[in-house]
Amino acid sequence: MIDVNVQSSIKIKEEKILYFDPIKREKTEDADYIFITHTHWDHFDKETILNIKKDSTKIIGPKDMKSTCEEMGFFPENILLVELNHTYSFNRLKIQTVPAYNKNKDFHPKENGWVGYVIKINDVTYYIPGDTDALEENEKIKCDIAFIPIGGTYTMNAKEAAEFINKIAPKKVIPIHYNMVVGSKKDEEIFIENVDKKVEVKIVL
Repeated sequence: MIDVNVQSSIKIKEEKILYFDPIKREKTEDADYIFITHTHWDHFDKETILNIKKDSTKIIGPKDMKSTCEEMGFFPENILLVELNHTYSFNRLKIQTVPAYNKNKDFHPKENGWVGYVIKINDVTYYIPGDTDALEENEKIKCDIAFIPIGGTYTMNAKEAAEFINKIAPKKVIPIHYNMVVGSKKDEEIFIENVDKKVEVKIVL
């Protein structure tokens, strides 16, 4: 089950419950894993994390989230600080961290080491990119389902996102990161118009 409630806030429920950049989630205390791509407020929301956290929840993300995770009551053994371009395996999850940054703007500097995730769950591979431009080093990503930001300003815009998706050619793509801070239904239309017809587009926002 895939649930995107707003922005880049993704929930994937299989044997375990995984959240990515959760925001504006009600109190459920059901998260097995919380993945953070970077520490901007709309991707690393303390209130939401406390709503979905339980004692055994593991939180995974870049090193600059460490002190805040400790303040929220995560046990040290449940905080995994990831590095860029590394592969991690635990339980039945296989996770690869990939670059996420802006090329010609200052919102998401490359030197911050913020990440996207390529994660395999039950033989399905997902790409969760974080806030990023269309990067040449990510064009070799292989996945079944890609989530892609299309809102522009802080990320790639709709046309750039479509061109990037056509290069990596997932089976399905879910556009995200619009209809909240930036981006609109018009961006959604531009994205759909420019995506290769062999890629299924699923609209959830």
